[in-house]
Amino acid sequence: MPPLLGSNTRMRHPLTTKPRKNGAVLLVCSAVLVAKGAHAQDSNTGQGGVVVPAKEAPVAATKAPPVIVPPQIKSDKGAEYPAVAVAAKVKETVDVVVVVDVDKSGAVTKARVETAVGNGFDESAVAAAEQLVFEPATRDGVPIAARVKHRYTFAPPASRISGKIVTEGRDAAIAGATVSVVAADGTTHNVTTAADGAFAIPDLPFGSYRLEVSASGFAATSSTQQVEPGESIEVVLRMARENAKVIAPTDEVLDEVRVTGKRPPREVTKRTLEQRELTRIPGTNGDALRAIQNLPGVARPPGLAGLLIVRGSAPNDTNVFVDGTLIPLVYHFGGLSSVIPTEMLDKIDFYPGNFSAMYGRVTGGVVDVGVKDPVSADKKLHGMVQVDLIDARAMARGPIGDTGWNFALAGRRSYFDVWLKPVLEAADAGVTTAPVYYDYQAILHREWKNQSLRFMFFGSDDRLRILIKSVNGSEPGLGGGLAFGTAFYRFQARYTNKFSDDTEFKITAAVGKDAIDFNIGQNYFRLDTVPITVRTELSQKLASSVKNNFGLDMLYAPYDVDIRLPAPPKPGEPPAGPFLSRPSLVVSDSDSLYRPALYDEVELTPWRGSRIITGVRLDYAKDTKSWDVGPRFAMRQDLTKEFPRTTIKGGVGQFAQPPQPQETNRIFGQSGLTSNRATHYGLGAEQELTRNVEVSVEGFYKQLDNLVVAGSGNSGVGRVAGVETLLRYKPDSRFFGFLAYTLSRSTRRPTPESPEYLFQYDQTHILTALGSYRLGRGWEFGARYRLISGSMTTPQSYGFYDLNVGSYLALASYPPNSVRNPMFHQLDLRIDKTWTYSWGKIGAYLDVLNVYNQGNPEGVSYNYNSTLSTRATGLPILPSLGLRGEL
Repeated sequence: MPPLLGSNTRMRHPLTTKPRKNGAVLLVCSAVLVAKGAHAQDSNTGQGGVVVPAKEAPVAATKAPPVIVPPQIKSDKGAEYPAVAVAAKVKETVDVVVVVDVDKSGAVTKARVETAVGNGFDESAVAAAEQLVFEPATRDGVPIAARVKHRYTFAPPASRISGKIVTEGRDAAIAGATVSVVAADGTTHNVTTAADGAFAIPDLPFGSYRLEVSASGFAATSSTQQVEPGESIEVVLRMARENAKVIAPTDEVLDEVRVTGKRPPREVTKRTLEQRELTRIPGTNGDALRAIQNLPGVARPPGLAGLLIVRGSAPNDTNVFVDGTLIPLVYHFGGLSSVIPTEMLDKIDFYPGNFSAMYGRVTGGVVDVGVKDPVSADKKLHGMVQVDLIDARAMARGPIGDTGWNFALAGRRSYFDVWLKPVLEAADAGVTTAPVYYDYQAILHREWKNQSLRFMFFGSDDRLRILIKSVNGSEPGLGGGLAFGTAFYRFQARYTNKFSDDTEFKITAAVGKDAIDFNIGQNYFRLDTVPITVRTELSQKLASSVKNNFGLDMLYAPYDVDIRLPAPPKPGEPPAGPFLSRPSLVVSDSDSLYRPALYDEVELTPWRGSRIITGVRLDYAKDTKSWDVGPRFAMRQDLTKEFPRTTIKGGVGQFAQPPQPQETNRIFGQSGLTSNRATHYGLGAEQELTRNVEVSVEGFYKQLDNLVVAGSGNSGVGRVAGVETLLRYKPDSRFFGFLAYTLSRSTRRPTPESPEYLFQYDQTHILTALGSYRLGRGWEFGARYRLISGSMTTPQSYGFYDLNVGSYLALASYPPNSVRNPMFHQLDLRIDKTWTYSWGKIGAYLDVLNVYNQGNPEGVSYNYNSTLSTRATGLPILPSLGLRGEL
């Protein structure tokens, strides 16, 4: 092997550059070149290549030193920026030094990395060096073998922003529009759209960019985009005509952003609905949070109950968060509206199982609602007012002068009490009702270069009073009526700081109040809670393919409770008369919940298209004085490098849920309880069929144990098994829709030795098909069809007549939930019309539930002695006509 000469000999040779391949690499020999891509130089003294002959003969002291000319590059095919580094989103410039042996003919005989750096850079540098062809080194004009060092400097590959500029409504191309792409440092790239409205700006460094679009006769528009190294983003921007009377509408100026190489979630399955889907799904009355009920794994709640039933779990086994802050309920009375209006939402993330270690204290699923930051791209005030037969709401947002702060205000009130109560009174119904609900939101937000701060105050208030004119023979205690109220509010503060590309810190703190006030006859239940929550996370990139997320999740909630209710019956206990006629117990108590938790997750991307998440969560519950450890593992792997993407995914994890406060109450509950436990298993696949169509299939299994059973401690066990399938057409300029089917079975046992029975919320088959299509000229039409297994019921039969209370007592069959109601099926339609003016929009919509007036059974009603029964049906056809104005 030829030795390297010392640095006392200095040689120069011309600088040689080669075009980058895939926009990644520039190779040079002899001098340092600072440029995007990669370059090479000899490492000795920073000068040209230095060589010595393989065998050097002794030289007389008086003889002149030999003339050595280093090898000169004749051919360089260039080096590829490694795909592994692109997948790992390496943002640093990386140097690789390669030692190259060159023979007398100038051919490379061997190349090796001096110090390995990983992420595919070593292999790429060696492969490039092996393809080099040199003019051989010479000694006094005679070719000799030589060894040189080359340094390859890999800079992150360029990104690309492209798309189309079109008119609102008709999607007609706008030729000659000026698109300015402004980087964070003020660097501006200007292009003009082609005849088809298309534009493209390649070779952009990664980072945040602002797109500003102007065209003669159109109102200027803008959008902000974040691009990663080697990422391509396609956008469609729609422009409204200036001073136009009426033109066709659009929902968003930025209708869709499609990102290549989007970061996978930290869970096995994360379903995210986009903005247009949130507002146009038929049967939801334009309410985004009601759209969750259409997703795979979500069962239909019984009747008008505003419940979330996820993968065969009870409703209280699923938690709902608003930007990481826990809230006690997600729907108002009847489930027809949610507590956060659609206009305030940015997205909804739904995790049906195997969720990240950042979430805990539940064994079912998680919904995390993302609220939109009130950033006004045009620095103007915007507003919205909407009125329909269900409720009325208003929203305003915009900048606060030149302070850098932006605000948003919103509020909503129901209209049930305006029209439903008179209708019931005129019909001389057995009950008269006046349900009323409110919700409200206020936001202040500001962003700096790498930081953001947001304050939000939001809440909800529901009140319901029912005057019962006729007394039920089986429950004489119902006389006098019923009153029910729930309310909550939160003051939330959120701060984020991206200290560097490798380090990010987030903290969300909130304090508020939850209240429940329930009165029935002489009995009552009153609960006031002051929850204080803190969620903080530090994300640190440890290596190019390793990231660690460490967090704290704390809940502290002092509460006051006043109860006057009969004691609940224990399993197997014979009936002791009508429930409300039994002797009441009175409790007045004050206590607190304290449930701190720590979690840590490691995200690994060992090779392209892979993502492995391993984590653990540690929870403590003061009321049970017990610790819960929840290890979790999830993985995703893309099997194809390019479109169409094929992905397999899977996970397993342990989850714990502390008992409810009423279950540990000293009077109504039990002592010595510990947390309910569940082990989640999941395995599935995702397949892109076209750019807009993808299908996913996932099998899941949940093993439940240590379940709390009234009067029996933690003796309950259960299991849930099923398969979810989703065929989705992602929103384009005209259409969106999906077909979702879930096959599942959920069973329980009060003790391991008891017979297994179907859980009360089991629904074997859940089929949902929906879609919405823009017809043009501001019209959009959508439909939803659902076919779902009926809910479970427990039959009653005649028992005996109790002389002490003067009523008949029914006997319930065992095991419970032995009869299923007939299949539920329903068609819902929605039609929208929007008129767009230069100052804003006016829209009208008709949302019709149960179009063909199907009398779906929701339960069974029995006569006074349980000898006769009839099925109680749900909502009849229910149209809702609404008007909406936007500024």
